[in-house]
Amino acid sequence: MRTRTEAESGTGAGYDGEPDLRHHGDAEIRGAGGLTDLAVNVRANTPPAWLKRHIAASLDGLAAYPDGRAARAAVAARHGVTPDRVLLTSGAAEAFVLIARALKVRQPVVVHPQFTEPEAALRDAGHAVGRVLLREEDGFRLAGAEVPDETDLVVIGNPTNPTSVLHPATSITSLARPGRVLVVDEAFMDAVPGEREALAGRTDVPGLVVLRSLTKTWGLAGLRIGYVLAAPETIARLSRAQPLWPVSSPALAAAEACVTPGALAEASAAAVRVADDRAHLLRGLREFAPFGVRAVEPAEGPFVLLRAPGAAALRERLRERGFALRRGDTFPGLGVEWLRVAVRDRGTTDRLLGAVRGVFGG
Repeated sequence: MRTRTEAESGTGAGYDGEPDLRHHGDAEIRGAGGLTDLAVNVRANTPPAWLKRHIAASLDGLAAYPDGRAARAAVAARHGVTPDRVLLTSGAAEAFVLIARALKVRQPVVVHPQFTEPEAALRDAGHAVGRVLLREEDGFRLAGAEVPDETDLVVIGNPTNPTSVLHPATSITSLARPGRVLVVDEAFMDAVPGEREALAGRTDVPGLVVLRSLTKTWGLAGLRIGYVLAAPETIARLSRAQPLWPVSSPALAAAEACVTPGALAEASAAAVRVADDRAHLLRGLREFAPFGVRAVEPAEGPFVLLRAPGAAALRERLRERGFALRRGDTFPGLGVEWLRVAVRDRGTTDRLLGAVRGVFGG
């Protein structure tokens, strides 16, 4: 485990020669028609037809200013908390910006490798950001993480993007301290069967701030909807940093619809299918172990992180064969030999494995 109070050097165009923290999976497919998208972690074939109809029906009310009270109450009920513990946001990305700008912290730390937007938001707000780098030899696990005692804000994802590691809730809550904000990005937790290790709805952990996204499971990245769960005073502070009417009426309609019992049951069934499809992908990838390809296991998210010699060339060769994978070198703590692959149905996975087989000569 390594802890840095200054960012470590890496590849890609970013902050002062650092990894490009603003690079996201959508850049792999933008303007590249015909590619099978394995770079973006949004569930395929979404949003479902019933959700599109529900959102379309909300368009009749566009003349009125958005009123988020019903959606906020619905999200609160879904997690068993009071509405004053919920803040609706324009995707989880807005939440990271609000945290960086509205909370008075002096020594924030981000646990990497993970989604890079939290660190980028903190840097843009003028913070000097420390890093705790989890190691491959430890399975990118949090156990034993050395977070400096003076740290007053910690950010970690669970399950973590891009490693697909699901940390035990007890490991994460062990990072909580009086006077410290503990931000847990649970954007992919609803893709975990039973939402094991979830902290959303917990009110007994000091300083806990949980972020959720509705864009991944429901295919709403273009609509932008997410939310924050935290103590009422923290929610009030973040809310004051938001502009008026930050979430559109269609996004509010989607939020309310996606936390109904029927929608939660559908998401739960989808999580089980994703787990089965992920197991199929991991079994297939083991075929290429003689070529140095190794996936991080156990994986618990709707994506898999793998290491391969010559990963950049492999990625380009697969792109020529119609598949877009996410490069890994823009994540602090990883390098050019890493790739992230979104979990898809078995047919898509089998086509991918066939393409990899072709790259390695059959």
